[in-house]
Amino acid sequence: MTETGFEKVPARDRRRFPGISSRAYEHPADRSALVALRKLSGFDTVFKALSGLLPERSLRLLFLSDSVRVGETQFPHLHAMLRDACYILDLEKVPQMYVQQDPRPNAMCIGLDEPIIVVTTSLVELLDEEEMRAVVGHEVGHALSGHSVYRTILLFLTTLALKVAWIPLGNVAIMTIVTALREWFRKSELSADRAGLLVGQDVHASMRGLMKLAGGNHIHEMNVDAFLAQAEEYESSGDLRDSVLKIMNMLPRTHPFTTVRAAELKKWSESRDHQRIMDGHYPRREDDKDASVTDSFRQSAAHYADSVRTSEDPLMKLVGDIAGGANDLGGKLRDKFTGAGAGSGSATGSGSTDKGGATEQG
Repeated sequence: MTETGFEKVPARDRRRFPGISSRAYEHPADRSALVALRKLSGFDTVFKALSGLLPERSLRLLFLSDSVRVGETQFPHLHAMLRDACYILDLEKVPQMYVQQDPRPNAMCIGLDEPIIVVTTSLVELLDEEEMRAVVGHEVGHALSGHSVYRTILLFLTTLALKVAWIPLGNVAIMTIVTALREWFRKSELSADRAGLLVGQDVHASMRGLMKLAGGNHIHEMNVDAFLAQAEEYESSGDLRDSVLKIMNMLPRTHPFTTVRAAELKKWSESRDHQRIMDGHYPRREDDKDASVTDSFRQSAAHYADSVRTSEDPLMKLVGDIAGGANDLGGKLRDKFTGAGAGSGSATGSGSTDKGGATEQG
């Protein structure tokens, strides 16, 4: 595979994944949605028709006119990383990449017909080479999965919601779709983090990059293990009130919280699924057409069931108790929300008063 007449080769020896399907690294919830959409008859035609309404051409012209296009003579180190990432994930056509002046560290992959990758100057300055390699791989993973299409639609609908906010119920209808797209997109970010790890093949660099996104360029003042411990504390601390607040904090976001992303990626890096990919055993792109929607939804449902079963979050524990046929549901709800014990009649009553009181100070 060549680009502009020269062979695309990685900067150092890394495993390559010829013909890899994005299904190999996609989060179960992300994968089930994508498999269903790919199977939907006429889906591509509908979105091609929508392309006239979406501001894709305007965005391309904007980046072309007011950003720096990455190439052999502009940001050549990023150009090499991009080529490496496409080589490793076997993406046939290398997307265009732009560097945009912005004090906020960010990267995105957008576009309906052809994805384009945009990274901000702040991100380029924040990350070292291996950390940046994981980010570029993350964005190439978005391109391979086709996430750029839905990201573009999300940007369009978010802008449209602001324009029709004055129309009764108009904004409500659009924001319902936007909320659903955001929930899916948060899962797609976990998928792309995995793609970044497959490209960089350095879990420590991926962890450092996420930690810098949270705490800035003070790596000597931070510790990955302590950062991961924050994710565990976030997951397990508090009562049902905190669980509700977590949901409210998450709803307007397109990305999961950085500590959660780090913990999810660390867990996947140690999983059998990741090891099988590294050993060369993974779904191939040529078999995508035969992927079962039913199997994908079943895997997604199994993942969520396992998440509920193993979660330390108070709300998820309560859901697990309900699903398991827990008794005295009213008492459990009262105790969880108030943080107060209900004596011997509640499995969580004893010892929960101090915990609830302590958390309330936060």
